[in-house]
Amino acid sequence: MAEQREVLLKVDRLVKYFPIMQGFVFKTHKGDVHAVDDVSFDIYSGETLGLVGESGCGKSTTGRTILQLYRPTSGHVYFKGEDLVKMKGETLRKTRKKMQMIFQDPYASLNPRMNVGQIIAEPMIIHNTYKGKALQDRVMHLLELVGLNPAFVKRYPHEFSGGQRQRIGVARALALDPDLIICDEPIAALDVSVQAQVVNLLEDLQKELKLTYLFIAHDLSMVKHISNRVAVMYLGIIAEKASRDDLYNHPLHPYTKALLSAVPIPDPVAEEKRKRTILEGDVPSPVDPPSGCRFRTRCPIAEAVCAESRPELREITPGHFVACHLAKL
Repeated sequence: MAEQREVLLKVDRLVKYFPIMQGFVFKTHKGDVHAVDDVSFDIYSGETLGLVGESGCGKSTTGRTILQLYRPTSGHVYFKGEDLVKMKGETLRKTRKKMQMIFQDPYASLNPRMNVGQIIAEPMIIHNTYKGKALQDRVMHLLELVGLNPAFVKRYPHEFSGGQRQRIGVARALALDPDLIICDEPIAALDVSVQAQVVNLLEDLQKELKLTYLFIAHDLSMVKHISNRVAVMYLGIIAEKASRDDLYNHPLHPYTKALLSAVPIPDPVAEEKRKRTILEGDVPSPVDPPSGCRFRTRCPIAEAVCAESRPELREITPGHFVACHLAKL
């Protein structure tokens, strides 16, 4: 079905390096942090693409680079067919109305000096979409939409719980009627009891408002619940991407298999019988990534070819891509 739908966002060979500078007065370039290195994927209109991986693998940097909060080192990001990388100034600012972000930390992403009404109204004031009474009504409507009492409009962020603050962040993201929302680990900082409520809210809003999500997370069980397709990221690259059911039922990349084997099963008998894949060593430094396959230093099936050349993301079965020389059905 995905192939028949419109491609809303196309990320093409996206690269983002952060330079390492040394020296106080005469700065010299000593190297680069390879945060995102040749990442490509599509997001279809109305779907949720889950982006998963260990902390520090480049997930959040990918999301911020897509929105041009970080300017990419190279590559292209096409939103509705237009290249965001080539946009600047007022053109980019107007396009950003249709792309919003829900940040990871609900405690740091809300201005403590502004009340809830001011926080939600700010993007509409900046883009001059609502004024006066219409602006006030819109703020009240957005609070109701995310399950908060409109009477809270004069309260400040410190008066809310973590889950309520994240709902305020969702309301702010919805203020300009976006088509795409990048959810940057929106439940990572929340209590387990609240996580499901926020995810259910995002699903309800997606159905009601016809939203498209890039859902960044490291909670594999939650990604399985909310996503239509999943891309697995490791040390700045996409290791595997496939439909949700295909990836969880038939993982092909050794890294994906290791990640899924770490997810607990709520069945003591099945949990005891299944075989765990324990990865050895630590994630290499993104400053000096391994040659060839990025995962080869921890891979249980690595061979000589893995050090010689970098594996391309190839289609093994329809819609199932994997970057591994040795992956097979």
